[in-house]
Amino acid sequence: MNATTTAASAPRPHTHPLVFLLLIVPFGAASGFLSVTIVYLLGKAGVDPVTIAVLTGLSFLPHTFKFLYAPLVDLTLTRKRWFVLSAIVSALGLALLGMVVVGNIATATLSMSVESLMAYNTAPSELGRTAGWFQAGNLGGSGLGGGLALVIAENTTLPWLPGVVLAIVCLLTGLAIRHTAEPPQHLPALAQDSAHAPPRGLLHAVWTAVRRVLLDLWLVARSRMGYLGLLICFLPIGSGAAGNLFPLFAAEWGANANDVAATSGALSGLLSAVGCMVGGHFCDRMDRKTAYALFGILMSASAVAMALAPHTVNLYYVGVLAYGFISGLCFASFTAVTLEAIGTGAAATKYSIFASLSNTPIAYMGILNSYFYDKAGSNAGLYSDAAMGVAGVGVFLLVASASKWLQKRLAA
Repeated sequence: MNATTTAASAPRPHTHPLVFLLLIVPFGAASGFLSVTIVYLLGKAGVDPVTIAVLTGLSFLPHTFKFLYAPLVDLTLTRKRWFVLSAIVSALGLALLGMVVVGNIATATLSMSVESLMAYNTAPSELGRTAGWFQAGNLGGSGLGGGLALVIAENTTLPWLPGVVLAIVCLLTGLAIRHTAEPPQHLPALAQDSAHAPPRGLLHAVWTAVRRVLLDLWLVARSRMGYLGLLICFLPIGSGAAGNLFPLFAAEWGANANDVAATSGALSGLLSAVGCMVGGHFCDRMDRKTAYALFGILMSASAVAMALAPHTVNLYYVGVLAYGFISGLCFASFTAVTLEAIGTGAAATKYSIFASLSNTPIAYMGILNSYFYDKAGSNAGLYSDAAMGVAGVGVFLLVASASKWLQKRLAA
């Protein structure tokens, strides 16, 4: 029996999902702080837009490529120690403003430690509920970083105050780490790896550890749940990409800048967080992959309804907020599917790979929807988002049915 199987079959300690909501707040806060508050402060200071764009782009790179250094969390210190170190460095990054890139590396590492603890501290029957609270904390943290910090920035002459306040909040939420249980060591010491061969130095130990992580990844990829989860990462189901178009065609619905700020900002974020919790609830009461497909269809339906509805400011509010709520459903169900697929083992590495790959449909759907919007107007952009979402669900159901049929035939 390999290490992954042993860890997966062992009873998992019960941790209330509120703990993971609190622990992921610094991750969301850093994202919101960078994309809203720091951009505002730099613009107010006279920094040119190109420089601001380059800075924000470089700052988000650690999150895009975090799967490359995720094995460090699985192979070295305990998850709790990684969390504490990352929380301190990310708080310094928020407080000092100039440590934006370093702070984002820290928050990326922090998220990996939380994701790994979540995989080990959640019973299989509650993966959906925990996923919902986790994503609600991510969105809530983003609201703190972009909303609360911006309010402080606009009402004070102290440019350092928003970051310091946010850093204190994030350190306080990090105290919830005390309510998690450190999982057993996934990768046993080399001396325990073979009863017949003694350790042969540091390089051999490192290679043995890396080999175990790669084997763990392969075991996930070859399982039906694993490859269906990986397929979901590439399909345009519940990508939420149409949300990027809403501010662009707001005037067509008679919405002004304040309407955009309210709908695409605070209200949408709040409803998305509620959607995360609702979606997580349903994911524990039905097949999680089916839930994700259903929520994807619901998102497509909301985009079509918005295109068909009269283009008035009231229906703009309804359309944007409904889409935001459904996005929360999709966030929670994707996280639940991912947690179910990766199991335990090298959880930080596996979750990071799934999360990184999931950016693929967001990127190409953003380009595709923008193309149709540019060529044929707002309705075309919405129809593009809806049609691709339905097509993605169709592909997934086809592959899932075919793999199930093949599995039965091979077992017969």
